[in-house]
Amino acid sequence: MTTRKVQVTAHFEENLEAIRQFLTENVALSAFDALLDRLEDEVIPNLETFPEMGRALLDRKADSVESVRAQKRLAKRLGSGKVREYLVDDYLVLYLDDGKIVFLLSIRHHRQLSYDFPGMWG
Repeated sequence: MTTRKVQVTAHFEENLEAIRQFLTENVALSAFDALLDRLEDEVIPNLETFPEMGRALLDRKADSVESVRAQKRLAKRLGSGKVREYLVDDYLVLYLDDGKIVFLLSIRHHRQLSYDFPGMWG
């Protein structure tokens, strides 16, 4: 079994800051510390060893014309890489596995707004 290096993207770091602010506003700062510990102690080691553990994002059935087009554009942009979802407590992590490196793309608390794909890739 080979391990992959895990890299954190600038967008992921921005999302962490947004989560910190969100949790601070909701008087749950200890939850942010717990999230950081979980990322360091569990999520990153899991992805280093089992990068295919998350559900492939593009395996989801598209339910609209816009979704089908967006999936095709994203698949073309990714090439052989796969964007995957990893659920961690109240958070959804999106990461890219390119076969050599796992890039942490985005993380959101389930009560935050949706993902900003143009911002991640633009």
